[in-house]
Amino acid sequence: MESTRIDRWLWAVRLVKTRSAAAEACRGGHVRVNDRSAKPATPVRPGDTVRARLHDRIRVVDVVKIIDKRVGAPEAVTCYVDRSPEPEPTLFAGPLLRRDRGAGRPTKRDRREIERLRRSWATPEPPLR
Repeated sequence: MESTRIDRWLWAVRLVKTRSAAAEACRGGHVRVNDRSAKPATPVRPGDTVRARLHDRIRVVDVVKIIDKRVGAPEAVTCYVDRSPEPEPTLFAGPLLRRDRGAGRPTKRDRREIERLRRSWATPEPPLR
């Protein structure tokens, strides 16, 4: 086999969960093959570079082997070389101040604790001149 559809290949190598999700990503303009926008039926061959925005992450893979049937994960990773950039680190903004629904109004002690936490997370304001 020398080529297959990009939506089928993305599904077969387990970059997406379903083939319809792969086709939708292609139709949405999230998949590029050799820097060209790809439709679901775009052929992919060994040596092609596939760039896809999947699950809020950019994946860049070089096609090594063509498969059109879904295989196990250990075998699937042998079909491409992953050159994806490292995901951006997420900023931790601190714990969310959330109370359980139906817990009632916070007590005076709870309110003081909440205010103390909010003050500790606030960025220091520059001094007034």
